[in-house]
Amino acid sequence: MNTDLITAAANATLAGGTPFPQIVAQFIGAGVEFYHVDYLALRKTFYNDGGAAVTTAIPYENLPAVAADFDAHALRANILDSQQNNQHYRDFSSRAMQAGVQGYFAFLRGQRVTYFGRQGDQHIEWFPGAKPQAVL
Repeated sequence: MNTDLITAAANATLAGGTPFPQIVAQFIGAGVEFYHVDYLALRKTFYNDGGAAVTTAIPYENLPAVAADFDAHALRANILDSQQNNQHYRDFSSRAMQAGVQGYFAFLRGQRVTYFGRQGDQHIEWFPGAKPQAVL
């Protein structure tokens, strides 16, 4: 994995203005297979297919506490706002935490994000244009 490219893409996410598909392409180019966002610890950990990891901070101040209850409808509205209006990542994170998102895994090859709450609730969001695979 290319730590410099991962850090640059992570910082671009924090700064805002770079569309999610472009960030995903940068992470894939840096060797990232998936990453985990931890809103309780305020960090992201990026993993390659060999298990190597790179961790970066989420240095935003004054974020809300993660709500105890998971609100999938509020989360979905938040995701749509980001997809349609290029919402800043700080705003996305704040709204996700208010909706009870403790963290999420973004599976780049799998083209989906799994959000989870403090009580085990989950929501899977497919990347725009991606389709769920049939379960056998």
